Amino acid sequence: MRKLLLTFILSFVGVLSFAQIEGKWKTIDDETKQAKSIVEIYKKGDQYYGKVSQLLIKPANPNCVDCKDDRKNKPILGMEIIRGLKKEGDEFTGGTITDPKTGKTYKCTIKREGDKLNVRGYLGFSLIGRTQTWYKVN
Repeated sequence: MRKLLLTFILSFVGVLSFAQIEGKWKTIDDETKQAKSIVEIYKKGDQYYGKVSQLLIKPANPNCVDCKDDRKNKPILGMEIIRGLKKEGDEFTGGTITDPKTGKTYKCTIKREGDKLNVRGYLGFSLIGRTQTWYKVN
């Protein structure tokens, strides 16, 4: 009976951690297909945020010159690019993601599949946008 209970608890914990997006994730450049940065996703209250914790490719400009909000002319390294996501079922949604290269901010949805995150940025409807795959960093 104890073994069965322990197996159940461990598998339940495994399911819980599977749905989490907290941690460090490697981003891939859409055009070059090279690893671009490491984004660290963390939780504040009931919302999720992500900041650039490491740059793997030196950007043309180290600051977000095209950002329109409080991030304008701020360093990309350390910048909070994901803001205000909330967990809804097996997705994280309702927040925004900013592309420091263009300074544009999009609505954002993230879904985890194993050691990958499918990160979707879109305008208005989720049909018009793009999805990137980010990879778990151990």
